[in-house]
Amino acid sequence: MKTHLYLLLLAAGISAAPQMSSMAELLTLLQQMCEVMTKDIQNLRIETPNNIDDVNCISTIFEGTEQLKNNPATKKFSVFFQKFERLKQWLMPSLEKEGKCDTERRSTTIFIKKLTTFIREVFKNTRV
Repeated sequence: MKTHLYLLLLAAGISAAPQMSSMAELLTLLQQMCEVMTKDIQNLRIETPNNIDDVNCISTIFEGTEQLKNNPATKKFSVFFQKFERLKQWLMPSLEKEGKCDTERRSTTIFIKKLTTFIREVFKNTRV
């Protein structure tokens, strides 16, 4: 399953590379968002994949990101969500029908850390 995710992200990343902003910019915005969420919103829980490398969990990541996007505390991070939407558009055509994803409702901080890992994986695979 991990190999399948790697190939999926590689294929999507290669085709998306010319249109994507830098990973550093996305990760910086995500870090700032994490700091805001840690201070301001401690009770929000987001469905979070137990295994971020599971290809079956990509749509769960997208759904959690939508939950963040709709939270009033993250409105000032609209640039991040616009850039992430482009990444999502490049990944969606490459996705096959997803199977079961093991998830757990976790804090926004944990979700954002998993999202950070996901973004790093996508960009790492575009440089191969």
